[in-house]
Amino acid sequence: MSARPLEGFRIGVTAARKAEEQVALLERRGATVEWAAALSLEPNHVDLAELLAATKEVLVGPVDLFLATTGVGMKTWLSAASDAGLYDELVAALGAAEILARGPKSVGVLRANGLRELWAPESECFEDVLAHLRGRDLTGKRIVVQEHGQSLSMAAHALRRQGASVVTVPIYRVASADDPSPMFHMIDLIADRELDAVTFTSAPAVGALMEAAYSVGRRDDIVSAFQSDVVASCVGPVTAAAFELWGVPTIVPERSRLAGMVKQLECELPTRRDGVDVRLADGRTLIVHSDSLLLDGVPVELSPAPLSVLMALLVNPGHVVSRRALLSALPSGQAGSEHAVEMAVARLRAAIGTKAVLTVVKRGYRLAVG
Repeated sequence: MSARPLEGFRIGVTAARKAEEQVALLERRGATVEWAAALSLEPNHVDLAELLAATKEVLVGPVDLFLATTGVGMKTWLSAASDAGLYDELVAALGAAEILARGPKSVGVLRANGLRELWAPESECFEDVLAHLRGRDLTGKRIVVQEHGQSLSMAAHALRRQGASVVTVPIYRVASADDPSPMFHMIDLIADRELDAVTFTSAPAVGALMEAAYSVGRRDDIVSAFQSDVVASCVGPVTAAAFELWGVPTIVPERSRLAGMVKQLECELPTRRDGVDVRLADGRTLIVHSDSLLLDGVPVELSPAPLSVLMALLVNPGHVVSRRALLSALPSGQAGSEHAVEMAVARLRAAIGTKAVLTVVKRGYRLAVG
């Protein structure tokens, strides 16, 4: 691979924290970088009075379940409790509970303070923590949920529907960038397809971008751009999940790290420029370049709808793409219902083989790759 594998590519960066490091990594590999922080450079605003009030509410009674979501949030909370003389009481209360942690950073802080998690999902997704609890009888259980920059009130409501009493602890709130002008410029670059990719390192950054795009009437434009020409590169599954609402396909590195995200772009962007070459599970080779398609060297004609489905499946070959995401990827005027997705998938299967596109029950479809 070239020492400058991103030469000729223009990449947008939305990070506020560690932005200089990310920009340097991309530029060192030849990329032209456009930077616009989606969030404030000091985004984590702590309302100490609100936090201490929530802490005292936690300590009113025994805690049966505690859901820890972020390392920085746990550090902030325990530090505030220490300053208020409540640290020992809080650690004792949480230590008596069944602790579920979202990911390794929260696990690290818990263990450093003598607390031990019972379970944590490999995905690092809070949704999987909730899924772990779904179906359990939580009647009479008192659950404490540590929030992570955005309100988890809907999650709290879901747990209450299972019979639990829920206390949410708002550690900090995430603020948008103080000067929105660079973000508005970034939105124009995305909508006008002048960027090859945009990187995201937090779910709130995705929300801030979408909110800013809506305010200038370009949200549909950037969703369309991400679904076709601009790659949405996310540092991890939690960030990528924020795009699901909009039906935007994303790429995510195997390890949720900045270096992994940049390395993935090194491989992904040149492939998209030169064409996609995929080996199917049955041994055939599928080559896609622009609007042309070759299957074992034989040209295949596809109409716009099945071609759009194929391109969405090729964003992450072998990974599941939801029906909702495929519906959003369909050409304008054809995305009426999920039946349109089923028809497009049927036509795609007729063209490249019925076993080339697999149905994943209740989740969506994926390309069967070797």
